[in-house]
Amino acid sequence: MTASAAVLKPGFSPIDLQSRPLGWKLAAIVLGSLFLTLSSFIEVPMVPVPVTMQTFAVALIGALYGWRLGGVTIVTWLIQGAIGLPVLAGGAAGAHHFIGPTAGYLFAFPVAGMAMGWLAEWGWNGHRPFLAFAGMLISNALCLILGAAWLAVLIGVEQAVMAGIAPFLIGAVLKAALGAATLTLMTRKTKHAKG
Repeated sequence: MTASAAVLKPGFSPIDLQSRPLGWKLAAIVLGSLFLTLSSFIEVPMVPVPVTMQTFAVALIGALYGWRLGGVTIVTWLIQGAIGLPVLAGGAAGAHHFIGPTAGYLFAFPVAGMAMGWLAEWGWNGHRPFLAFAGMLISNALCLILGAAWLAVLIGVEQAVMAGIAPFLIGAVLKAALGAATLTLMTRKTKHAKG
């Protein structure tokens, strides 16, 4: 580890998985997959893409786990959905979801989670609530942009923006605020427990 990495990385996450043994990390992947599944069941049905708490969970897992372990956790959850476990929005499952209207959003999740994890490792975390909020917004924006890009292939650009981005903007801001607040509270609670 370089001196600059040593300065930036320690303490980025209140659960500090980077210093834990492999068993802890494997357990974190299982718990993260469960958290993503539970977030998938908090759903407001809409066509062609439902509103869920998945983007909240994706960004929070990235922020807590870091970009590598966060990415592995999100991909693990996606594989579970692809092989038929009912872990996707509303308990959906199956590989066909990875070619339908929601495919772009599903493939965007690891990118968004890893982006938030990378930002968290570089200081956009619970120690700096405004930057944590900005990072969460970026994570949500990546989901919307990449998801709508695939949707545009299926239904056209204008309809993709109207159906795949516009209805989710307020929710994205609210979920980013909730994610940053959660991360900040967890960080403060950990500081108090250690101090």
